[in-house]
Amino acid sequence: QVQLVESGGGLVQPGGSLRLSCAASGTIYGINIMGWYRQAPGKQRELVATCTDGGRSVYADSVKGRFTISRDNARNTVYLQMNSLKPEDTAVYYCNAIVRWTNSYWGQGAQVTVSS
Repeated sequence: QVQLVESGGGLVQPGGSLRLSCAASGTIYGINIMGWYRQAPGKQRELVATCTDGGRSVYADSVKGRFTISRDNARNTVYLQMNSLKPEDTAVYYCNAIVRWTNSYWGQGAQVTVSS
């Protein structure tokens, strides 16, 4: 079993920055992919960015050039640096981990609100 704990959400003005962190704990072996998804009110959960254990990253078009995902494999932690935030980035951000290509785990979510 893997537990994911997110931190770093909050309220920020448009154009500002936030950094999310997600630490994995528990029976950890073979975390293949770690990533971030988000869900805005009334919308489906969508991919924001993912990163493989080899460092290959994928981003949603809407965040390319503004968000950066990074991963510390030794600490089983993934980060999401969010710059130039827009009101449409407001959502609950969820951390996800794929373990041994078969099991998917989710964090509890971190609220990000972009508003003046």
